[in-house]
Amino acid sequence: MERDTRPIGWVKAARKGFEAFPKAVQDRIASALTIAAEGGKADIAKPLKGMGAGAFEISVRYRSDAFRAVYVTEIAGSLWVVHAFQKKSKVGIKTPEREIDLIHDRLKRLRDELMP
Repeated sequence: MERDTRPIGWVKAARKGFEAFPKAVQDRIASALTIAAEGGKADIAKPLKGMGAGAFEISVRYRSDAFRAVYVTEIAGSLWVVHAFQKKSKVGIKTPEREIDLIHDRLKRLRDELMP
């Protein structure tokens, strides 16, 4: 049975952040994004609270660091990666507020550009 795979779009700054990640982290995130583009949800992807339906955060631990990528599934029929960053805080698992604000801003701009 053939799967209907949605295209994956990238906010330019998110792509730049992703490309700075270690190769092993890039591979895990790319795999999770492929699963999402095919209509599934990888085990390392969790709904991102406060962003509305269809917003997910991929979290990868690598050595002693944490890397995150945020994507949305409901914009113009595509999956969009809106943010990719290395989590700096060593306390707790919560996404830092400055990152949440940046994600909100990028989502708003993306929706304004792509949705009528």
